[in-house]
Amino acid sequence: MTALTFPCIIFQTQNRMDDYRAKDMRCGDLTEAQLKTHYCLFDVSTRANPYTLEKITPFTQPQSMFYGSRGQGEKVTRQQCAAILFDEFRQLSRLFSIYGPYSHLIERMITHMQNGNGAPFRDMALDWALKEHILNDRTRNSTRLLLEDELKNSINWEQQYMPADKKDALRAVILQGKLPKFDRFQDSFNGMGITVHDIWATHITIKSLQINNNHYRAVLHYKVQDHFGLDVEDISKFKFNQFRFFRIWFVLQRFNEFSFKPFMTNIEATIEISGERNDVQK
Repeated sequence: MTALTFPCIIFQTQNRMDDYRAKDMRCGDLTEAQLKTHYCLFDVSTRANPYTLEKITPFTQPQSMFYGSRGQGEKVTRQQCAAILFDEFRQLSRLFSIYGPYSHLIERMITHMQNGNGAPFRDMALDWALKEHILNDRTRNSTRLLLEDELKNSINWEQQYMPADKKDALRAVILQGKLPKFDRFQDSFNGMGITVHDIWATHITIKSLQINNNHYRAVLHYKVQDHFGLDVEDISKFKFNQFRFFRIWFVLQRFNEFSFKPFMTNIEATIEISGERNDVQK
C-alpha cells in the first residue's frame, strides 16, 4: 500500500484562490445613472457629493431648510472628494469594530484600499484571529476535531504510516464540518465580522505527520482568502444598503469616476493536533 506523502493538501474549496474574476472584485464599472437608478445611491456621504464633487455642509444638504438659498457647496477635485469619502468611511467603520484585539484592522484595510492599488493584504493579527478561531472551536462541526478523530481511524498503526487512499476520507470528514468563518456573535463588534466575515477560498494542508508507536502528531496548515470588495448583490440587500458605510464603500469601488480597487485578504494559521491509538473506537 502506498503511503501518503507530506506536505499534502487534503482539502480545497470549489472557489479558487486569487480569483480576480469574482463579482466582488470588479471596480469602476458603474456610471452615476446606474448607481442611482439600480441601487438608489443618491444619499451617499454627509461630507461630500461624489457626483457633483461638492462639499456638503448643513446648509447644502437637501433636507436643510436653507438648501438652495446659499448657492452650491464648495467645489473639490475628484482626488479631494475621494479623500473626504475615505475619511468618513474609516470613521463609520468604528460602529462595527467597537473593541477587541482586532478592532484596528478595518481602518487599516480601508486605508489599504485607498492606497494599495489592489495589492493583496496580510496582517499578523488576522493570522492570529484565524488560529484562535480554529483552536477555540470545540463544537462537533470543528474541522480540527473531526480531523483528529479521522487521523486516528485512518493511520495504519501496525506499519506506522498513513495509506494514500485515506486522503478522500480526510476530505470527506472536513466536508461534514464547518470551515472557519468570522460570523459568530462576537465578530459583529470585535472588527473581524466587518473585515472578513465570510471566506471565499480555503486550503487545508497536512504539513507533517509523525507516528510513534501508539501516538501521532500532525501539523495542519489553514490558508484562507477573502475579498475586500462588494458586489451588486451585497448593496442590493437592505442590511447593507441601509448603512452609509456600505454605500460609500460601493461608490468608491464601483463608480467609474473613482474605481478604487478591491483586494485579496490572505490569512494563514498553523496548528498541531495529536491522538492516541487507544482512543480509536473499534
